[in-house]
Amino acid sequence: MLDPGSLYSYEGERPALVEPPLVVALSGFIDAGNAVRLSVEHLLATCRHEVVATFDVDQLHDYRARRPTMTFGGQDWQDYEPPRLQVHRVHDEDGSSLLLLTGPEPDVQWERFTAAVWQLADELGVGATIVLSAAPTAVPHTRPSGVTASASRPELLDGYRTWDVEAQVPGHASALLHLRGSQQGRDVLSVLAHVPHYLAGNDYPDAAAVLVRTLSGATGVGIPVQSLQEAASRTRVEVDRQITESPEAASVVEALEEQYDAIGEEGRGTGAASAFLPTADELGEEFERFLAGQEDEPDGDGPPGDRPGAG
Repeated sequence: MLDPGSLYSYEGERPALVEPPLVVALSGFIDAGNAVRLSVEHLLATCRHEVVATFDVDQLHDYRARRPTMTFGGQDWQDYEPPRLQVHRVHDEDGSSLLLLTGPEPDVQWERFTAAVWQLADELGVGATIVLSAAPTAVPHTRPSGVTASASRPELLDGYRTWDVEAQVPGHASALLHLRGSQQGRDVLSVLAHVPHYLAGNDYPDAAAVLVRTLSGATGVGIPVQSLQEAASRTRVEVDRQITESPEAASVVEALEEQYDAIGEEGRGTGAASAFLPTADELGEEFERFLAGQEDEPDGDGPPGDRPGAG
C-alpha cells in the first residue's frame, strides 16, 4: 500500500488537542433524506470552525461518475466547484470542540483512505469516533424520528437501540472505516437515523435534527438545533398538505402509524434511540428500494419531486 500519509496535508500548524471526538459525515451513499448533508451544513453554518486538514481528492474521486459543477458565463468559463474532503475543527460557545470529516465518499482506494484517516486521528489524539448515516425505514413522518446504533464495544451502545439482525448490504467507505477501527481496538460508534421510506429522496430535516442532538449528546459539544427543528416543522406542514391531496398516500401513512403505535413505548425505547425497528426483510427491502432510486437518478443535490417520496 502506498503511504497513507501522502493522502492528506495540514492547513497550517497541527493543532494541539486533547482526545477530541471525530465525527465522520461523508456524502454520496447512505444518506436518506439528505440527513447527513443537512447535519453538516447546519454544523458549519451555526458553529465557529476552521479547516485542520485536507485530503488529496484527486486521488480518491471519480470525476466522470460524480461530475463537479462548472459555471459558463456566456463567453468563457468563469468558475469551478471542486469536491473537497476535509477535516474541520468545530467549536461550541463553551470552548469545547470536535473534529468533522466531511466531503464526498471516496470512489477508490478505500483501504488506503481508511488507513489515512486512522493515522490522522492518531496524530490529532482523537478519542471516540462517531459515524453518521441515514436510512429509509418503515416509519411515518407523523411520529418522532429515531436512531439505531452499532459500536466497536457494547459499552458504547448504552442508551441506544440496535438492529439485532444479520444482513448483507452494499459496502461503503464509512462502514469500512468503522470495521477497521473496531479491528484495531478503537472506540467507534455508528449512528443511523431513520427516515420515512416515502421521503427518502427528499430533504428531511427532522432526521438531521435527531443526528445533531445525538451527536451533541455523544460528544458533549453543545450544538444549537433550533433552525433544523423549524425546518422540520415547515417540512411536516408541506408533507401533510400533499398527503391530504392523495388518498393512496394517506392510507400508507395511516397504516405506518398503526404499526408504529402498536409497538408501544417498550418496543421503541426512549430518548434519541426511540424508533420503530423493521425486521431484517423489511430493512433489506427498504435499502434495495432506496439504492435503486439512487442508481436511477443523477448524483447531486437537485430539487425534490412534487410529491412525498419522489425519487
